[in-house]
Amino acid sequence: MKTAVVWAARLLPFIYMALIWIMSSLPSNHFVELPDSQIDRFIKESLHLIEFALLYGLFVAASLTGKRKFKRSVNMLLAVAAALYGLTDELHQSFYPYRSASLFDLFKDVLGVAVVYYFVDGALYQGKFPRFRRLLEKWRGYAGRG
Repeated sequence: MKTAVVWAARLLPFIYMALIWIMSSLPSNHFVELPDSQIDRFIKESLHLIEFALLYGLFVAASLTGKRKFKRSVNMLLAVAAALYGLTDELHQSFYPYRSASLFDLFKDVLGVAVVYYFVDGALYQGKFPRFRRLLEKWRGYAGRG
């Protein structure tokens, strides 16, 4: 069971990246469109923050399943990778006439990553957020070193 969880955690970021790629290829109203266009746009624009914050979180979870120590430099590299995938996503969207790409969207992608990075870095390396630190250490113990 532990092995299945570890492999699921390691594959999930790449599955999620594929889903982002596919959804970026489709019109923004492909899955859902709310009756109020302003609310629909606000929610979909806000999802940039969540979408790439989640990607970075999945990268962290996958990395915590490894045997090696989760170094601060690795944490920064994962954040940069998630942010660069945000850039890739924006470039990808620019090739579709029914999608838009903007620096503001990229800013939201990076901001989402930065917020989660702040909490992960603070919990693991600065002694902040003890509950979150325990959660991360429990995950590392369960998935990586059991």
